[in-house]
Amino acid sequence: EKILLVCEGLDTLATVVLNGHELGHTDNMFRRYEWEVKSFLDIKGANELTITFYSPVKYTAEKQAIRPLPGVLQAIPGGPHLRKAPCQFGWDWGPQLSPIGIWKEIRLEGYNEARISNLHFQQKHDSGNVTVEARVVVQRWEETPIAAVVRITTPNGEIIEKDAAITMQDEVVVKVPIPNPELWWPNGYGGQPLYQVEVSLIRQDPSKEGLLDQHRYQVGLRTIELRQKQDQWGRSFVFVVNGIPILCKGSNWIPADSFPTRITDEYLECLIRSAAETHQNMLRVWGGGFYEEERFYDLCDRYGILVWQEFIFSCSIYPLDDPEFTENVRLEVVENIRRLRHRASLALWCGNNEMEWGWVDWNWNRPELQDLKAAYNQFFHHTLPAWCQTEDPDHSYWPSSPSSDTPFVDPNGQRQGDSHYWDVWHGRKPFTAYRDQYPRFMSEFGFQALPPLATIRTYADEADWNMTSYIMEQHQKNASGNSLMVGQMLDTFRLPKDFVSMVYLSMVLQAEGIRFGVEHWRRHPDRVAGILYWQLNDCWPVASWSSLDYFGRWKALHYAARRFYAPLMLSIEDKTPEQGVYVSNDWLEPWEGTVNWSLETLEGEVLTSGHAPVKVAPQASTLVCKLDFSNQITYDNLRKLIFIAELWQGDQFVTRQTAYFVPIKHLSLTDPAITVNLQSQKGELIVELISHSLALLVEVSLIGADVVFSDNYFNLPSGRSIQISSPLPVGWTLSRAQKEIRICSVYDSYSHRAPL
Repeated sequence: EKILLVCEGLDTLATVVLNGHELGHTDNMFRRYEWEVKSFLDIKGANELTITFYSPVKYTAEKQAIRPLPGVLQAIPGGPHLRKAPCQFGWDWGPQLSPIGIWKEIRLEGYNEARISNLHFQQKHDSGNVTVEARVVVQRWEETPIAAVVRITTPNGEIIEKDAAITMQDEVVVKVPIPNPELWWPNGYGGQPLYQVEVSLIRQDPSKEGLLDQHRYQVGLRTIELRQKQDQWGRSFVFVVNGIPILCKGSNWIPADSFPTRITDEYLECLIRSAAETHQNMLRVWGGGFYEEERFYDLCDRYGILVWQEFIFSCSIYPLDDPEFTENVRLEVVENIRRLRHRASLALWCGNNEMEWGWVDWNWNRPELQDLKAAYNQFFHHTLPAWCQTEDPDHSYWPSSPSSDTPFVDPNGQRQGDSHYWDVWHGRKPFTAYRDQYPRFMSEFGFQALPPLATIRTYADEADWNMTSYIMEQHQKNASGNSLMVGQMLDTFRLPKDFVSMVYLSMVLQAEGIRFGVEHWRRHPDRVAGILYWQLNDCWPVASWSSLDYFGRWKALHYAARRFYAPLMLSIEDKTPEQGVYVSNDWLEPWEGTVNWSLETLEGEVLTSGHAPVKVAPQASTLVCKLDFSNQITYDNLRKLIFIAELWQGDQFVTRQTAYFVPIKHLSLTDPAITVNLQSQKGELIVELISHSLALLVEVSLIGADVVFSDNYFNLPSGRSIQISSPLPVGWTLSRAQKEIRICSVYDSYSHRAPL
């Protein structure tokens, strides 16, 4: 009776014609478009669908000429005039590639009598009991008696089914009690059981075939809230899941490719799995990209990754005083809320990225922009939250990131709301500056690195292996990026001996910088409730803030994240001559163990040592000991000493941390002469390393193979051994691995010229 042409995603300006009949125009990349087409179809013959796309760059240039809007410096001007992924016009990590075309599925849908037009799941939790309420709204064009049937399959295969007749109001709520409910938890706090939900619209006339429409979903049972309470530091910003406060540990997500149709299921899962493997439990879907596809949220549901979901507005001023523009946005917002609100992983709706901050600190407060400032306030503090409340009252709304929740008042402050801290990268402050920051929730901070050499080979010949070559600078979209990176590098390390060493040092520098911040904030969990570094991934091969490069390769930062996001974390707050040893415990149970510490020379001679008992409460951090080495440190030995702290539980080694009394570049490093032993067991490559003097930030790699080791870029003090593993590459033998293994440390990145 009714046949619809459904276009899930057209990017962006297009005219759609079927068999010579113009169906309509599109102007929003983020919306689904549908048209009734039964009367235009040739049921027996061929049908021709023509979609003509128009240049978004020409369109926005024309709009920008009429009404200039401030935007991103690295972008093609005018992007805010069009509902298209902002980063496709260019960003400080991405190229100016503004694709057009069909980016999501196109299909025909046929219906008789009625269809489901809106479906809203809500959960009612009461003293361990859970009821799923499905509000089913239908569109119908006949008066046939119909009913909604909700069928839920539990994680163990049990089926629960309830139905309800739909009256003339065309809406019904079906309530399904869940026996013995299994709760969904973020990664690290419990499992991720998922319930499969099937909602069917059926005729109640036994003389006709029953099924009219059917939708399928996966749902996790859980409660979530953003808890903000006054405390001694201001107002908290804590995500609470199933009644348990969660320390959010994660990163920021950008589109995984400049051309989104190239993103495969396997690659997407590689990225999400890599986040989960480093103990991450939250990704911030940044407002300069696009609302992700269902497969992204499926993976987040499955891996226990909470999603901070932003609406697609970023770093620009938008024409929010234009009724036609805002109506287009309203349709986009309602559609995407309805699409995502049932997700177990969904944690928050956020209005935009950095726009409130922009109005305060980015020279937007000009007289000619005041009407747009008022429009911003109305939209993000009144209109958009009202839409969210109507469509999804179960999730919190936050106006901007960063924000204090009070329009234009200290949006990037640290007493309430979330914070972005960029004074280390853009402001050239030392890594120790992170220790002066106490945000309630750190949603952005970062430091750049080059990608691994294997990735650089995909875009730069060896003749271009120089930081200032044309190709290398084309693959650096932050205007001062390379100089900022090298400047901080020379504050920490010596000048590298060659380009390969430059690549290595850039990656370990990034890892060290982010480690400084994360360890500090994890030492204050009562005050800092979330840490999301910028950024997880890349959209093309580039020097950037990512921990996973465009090909999914782990940079040193990603290995470091596995350590600094671990549920049990040992850290050192070094303030020469003092060393403070902390243990941070994310688990819901107390933890007891021992810290063994020693002050040694770089060659392993112990000057003094000791141990201290550890008792750390659940979801807490404790100072185990603070040691003053004033009596042991002299001008002569300052550069030759290392402080080592190891965490033990009984006779079980847990983790190790090291600290120094001078910058790494001033340490009197000698050749660590690392001994390497390889074994192969059941498809696993086992690598054991022993160092004869301090080996800093040891990189282990296999030439010609991409593997993820159980640990990498670690410090190895004299006389200690470490055993790491990885899958043996397909088709490789142990003897080949022995030939292709490479070991590098900080010592190897320096020139060691013989005396003249």
